[in-house]
Amino acid sequence: MIKENEEVCPNCGGSFKYYDKVQRIVRTKNRMTSYILLRRLKCMTCYKVYRVATDEIFPYKQYEAELIRGVLEGLITSDTLGYEDYPCEMTMTRWRYSQGKLLL
Repeated sequence: MIKENEEVCPNCGGSFKYYDKVQRIVRTKNRMTSYILLRRLKCMTCYKVYRVATDEIFPYKQYEAELIRGVLEGLITSDTLGYEDYPCEMTMTRWRYSQGKLLL
């Protein structure tokens, strides 16, 4: 994934061209699930395809970024109403353990 404002390929420094859109699942509070469309860009030099990240999600995570940030900041725990079993305690612990990687 690349950030929305990146203009050159992180692999070779080439320029991007619009490739297509893909659906991505996003899990939110109260076990609600929605789908968003992510743009994909293709490098015209090395031909790698990248998804363009939005502020709504973290790479490789299905839960919305707001929920993950709430867990990392200590605002959401397994005792918080509405989040008693969603996400599970083990998932929250894993997010806290990898906090530095998530916020980069």
